[in-house]
Amino acid sequence: MITHRLRGLINLHLVATTFVAGAFFLLAVSATRYQPWVQLSPDLDLVRYLIAVIAGTVASGRFFANFGNRFHRLSKADALALTARQVSVITLMVFTLVVATKDQTVSRLFLASYLVLLSLVLLVTNLTLPRALAKLAFSGNHFLPTLFVGHSRARNRLEHWLKQKEHLGIRPVGFISDDSAAVAHEATGEGTDYLGTVSDLARVIEERNVGQVILLDLPTQSGATDRILEVCQAAGCRLLIHNTIEDHIGVPLVPLAEDGHHFFTTLEEPLEDPLNRAMKRVFDIAVSLPVVVFILPILSIVVLLVQLWQAPGPLLFLRTRGGVRGSEFFMRKYRSMYAAAANPLAEAKQASAGDNRIYPFGRFLRHTSLDEFPQFINVLLGDMSIVGPRPHLAQHDKEFSRIAKTYRSRQLVKPGITGLAQVGGYRGEITDPSFLLKRVELDIYYITHWSIWLDMTVTLKTIRHVCFPLKSAV
Repeated sequence: MITHRLRGLINLHLVATTFVAGAFFLLAVSATRYQPWVQLSPDLDLVRYLIAVIAGTVASGRFFANFGNRFHRLSKADALALTARQVSVITLMVFTLVVATKDQTVSRLFLASYLVLLSLVLLVTNLTLPRALAKLAFSGNHFLPTLFVGHSRARNRLEHWLKQKEHLGIRPVGFISDDSAAVAHEATGEGTDYLGTVSDLARVIEERNVGQVILLDLPTQSGATDRILEVCQAAGCRLLIHNTIEDHIGVPLVPLAEDGHHFFTTLEEPLEDPLNRAMKRVFDIAVSLPVVVFILPILSIVVLLVQLWQAPGPLLFLRTRGGVRGSEFFMRKYRSMYAAAANPLAEAKQASAGDNRIYPFGRFLRHTSLDEFPQFINVLLGDMSIVGPRPHLAQHDKEFSRIAKTYRSRQLVKPGITGLAQVGGYRGEITDPSFLLKRVELDIYYITHWSIWLDMTVTLKTIRHVCFPLKSAV
């Protein structure tokens, strides 16, 4: 019910913005008659450009869903982001038409002026219209008086959610409960929205004209849920059952529907989609192949020459790291420390600021992340990705998994040369458990919110950090 209200609001806004873009195009055409700077050819076919504008506006509607449950209360930043995407798609449509038809009659200055002014019009529209549409669509008889059934403490957890739904016409009328604490509050005058016990459900629905009942938790008494359902059905009242299983498990859950069966999982995984994996692999190859072919040979010669001067030994440092689903692979790095006999205990010690194991040029390599460049070979081989959680030694994996219980979830995807945690400033030596927890939090966020645009954003930020290293880089 609530989902359909939001979806309807989004569709109304799409229709309205399409009308605004089309009407503003016609207005802009009419305005050219009253100014000397922009003139339109009499032979110009305006209809096809109007169709291109409308098609672009409709196509940009796919971005509306990105704002989810906050669409009816877009912030200035949200409205600006939505407007930029809308105008980008409209611009693409219009100039694709110009190129495809090789139209010499249309004024480029007119199109550019229209698109710039349309940006301002759509920005104002996106800032004001969703709230206005919600107020218009969900007022009067379309209010949804909502009654809560269950413990008062469970209802308190939904306070923030309720405030977000006010624009959709959701109006709480109070709650009923067999909870003795609620009865005590009512007796002292503190529980002003307490309306009685569960046995009063039918009476309260009728007296308060309740249109929706939210069952906050499943009653423990046998048959109580069935009785609540029967009362709601008899009164023609919608019933929502609040999912409280997260309270028992302690982590957020994602609902899944598979062939009529309903499940919960702890993580959303966009990269389980083969098409998403294919896009990510194409991106990995497109970025790593030029680096391996054109940059790595020259960089390797420079590093080797400096190593021969400052710290003779092998060019690369190869050690096993944990990969996807716990598999192991040899990760390549330029050696940044003085050559020494293999010592697992020494190698497990994290590098820190002022570490005397690092030779002078090696410190520069680590600070600028140039020591990671051989990992582009790992990307081409398929062991790693450009973006993903950073891989660690098996010993560190064991230590870190004891500190962060979701640590091993990082291994659901390939490890990366860079990651959301790294560009967020959480790189370098881990000396504080909170530092590790934040890293893991960002890695899990990346896994559950992956998109090709996120990979591109992290890659661009990494390039900036290579040019302007963070202080935490050691």
